Amino acid sequence: MDNEYWMKFALLEARKAAKKNEVPVGAILVWNNELIASAYNKPITLSDPTSHAEINVIRKASKIIKNYRLKDFSLYVTLEPCLMCYGAIIHSRISNVFFGAKDYKTGVCGSCLNLEDNNCTNHKPNIMGGILERECSAVISDFFKVRRI
Repeated sequence: MDNEYWMKFALLEARKAAKKNEVPVGAILVWNNELIASAYNKPITLSDPTSHAEINVIRKASKIIKNYRLKDFSLYVTLEPCLMCYGAIIHSRISNVFFGAKDYKTGVCGSCLNLEDNNCTNHKPNIMGGILERECSAVISDFFKVRRI
């Protein structure tokens, strides 16, 4: 199973967020080629600014495996992580981050900032962007087009 295969599951989560009028970002965590947890953005639903897809999926997976360390896990997220989510990725020790669309306003994996090159963290995940980028970008842009009408 390749990165595109797994990103399609994250896209399903993003579409769930859109149906709930949340910014459509979805995330999944994979370990040993098995889907462990999935989640989407819920800051409006939960009145919680920290309820991003990445944070939500990290919380779920940590409860499932009963450990706050997610070593050897791969995160698939439809939008480039923000500073807050990158911090959670570092603290949970996620090994790989695969994202779809770039975020030129808040993305910290190369678009707005590049924390990947920062020497201030004790953990460095492998990061790869652009996985199903067109599809991931379309989910977000379609969501906002409807709201601007």
